[in-house]
Amino acid sequence: MKALTWHGKGDIRCDTVPDPRIEHPRDAIIKVSSCAICGSDLHLLNGVIPTMKSGDIVGHECMGEVVEVGAENKKLKVGDRVVVPFTIACGECFFCLKGAFSGCERSNPNKSMAEKLWGHSPGGLFGYSHLLGGYSGGQAEYVRVPYADVGPIVVPEGLTDDQVLFLSDIFPTGYMGAEFCDIKGGETIAIWGCGPVGQMAIRSAFLLGAERVIAIDTVPERLVMARAAGAETLDFHEVDVYDEIQKLTKGRGADACIDAVGTEADATASFDSVLDRIKTATFMGTDRPHVLRQAIHCCRNFGVVSVIGVYGGFLDKIPFGSAINRGLTFRMAQTPVQRYLPLLLERIEKGQIDPSFVITHRATLEEGPELYKTFRDKKDGCIKVVLTP
Repeated sequence: MKALTWHGKGDIRCDTVPDPRIEHPRDAIIKVSSCAICGSDLHLLNGVIPTMKSGDIVGHECMGEVVEVGAENKKLKVGDRVVVPFTIACGECFFCLKGAFSGCERSNPNKSMAEKLWGHSPGGLFGYSHLLGGYSGGQAEYVRVPYADVGPIVVPEGLTDDQVLFLSDIFPTGYMGAEFCDIKGGETIAIWGCGPVGQMAIRSAFLLGAERVIAIDTVPERLVMARAAGAETLDFHEVDVYDEIQKLTKGRGADACIDAVGTEADATASFDSVLDRIKTATFMGTDRPHVLRQAIHCCRNFGVVSVIGVYGGFLDKIPFGSAINRGLTFRMAQTPVQRYLPLLLERIEKGQIDPSFVITHRATLEEGPELYKTFRDKKDGCIKVVLTP
């Protein structure tokens, strides 16, 4: 079959690889009908995620038709059309039973590797390094889904791939980021990053009752899309974000701040941003957390900082004194997608949101490597790429 594979920094290829097969009785094999390039996939392209191996199949946003089912899988049948969560979960362990599926104790076969870096291991993820299980990803013609009686959700008749594909990751992630903000109604939410996840967070914040959303980015097309959802926008190359949020909130700060950027924040003129880039370039640091620092400073006393951007290692110069003295709450996670699927599918069915608004580019798998670069370089108005195997 054809699949997109990682061969080093800046090197994604469309290769011919062996077809997946059933390896456990709870598995299923999915013929992929649609898959997408996620912003976090760009961290793979840029070589900042450790333990990738040449030839690894990438991608964690996919859906398609069930073509084979393991003998113990009683949930799915051949012919079912399903969306596959990017988080892999057994459904039976301590964390799965609590609904914290992304903390699954069983789904990362390389948990000892993750424990050395993070103290404890999260669950496995599709197509996202051997640190997180070494699972083949979904930017392929077929994908093996472990624990397929827990993860995939069957798509009702009448919904298109475009409407439901993003249930695999970016819609639940953006929604979770907004849910973390403890929105009761009337709040001002500031969101850093107007990429696909940020766009979902903007709309989710409004769905949950926020009165105002302040969206921060610098890419014109992203800012236009954010304004179309009702957000007020700030271009961080044009204004001082802290000063502007102070003005917009009469000096109080935002009720909650969402970091939808993560480890590879774009450079600004600030000293800390420049220092971050020097440290990561010289292997003296693992991440560039400028946005997280700014979100902390912009959040009101006893507000919430919600982190849904990907970080991998040890963050420098975090203003923890600000956080503790002002009573901030931090909430963050790899999204336990399975927990959100029924709720968000219902919102789509009811017409409360159509996540397909974020799609700007469509391509074949063969065109995928070039679209990775287009997305990374923010060219051609690219915000979200959907690939059709």
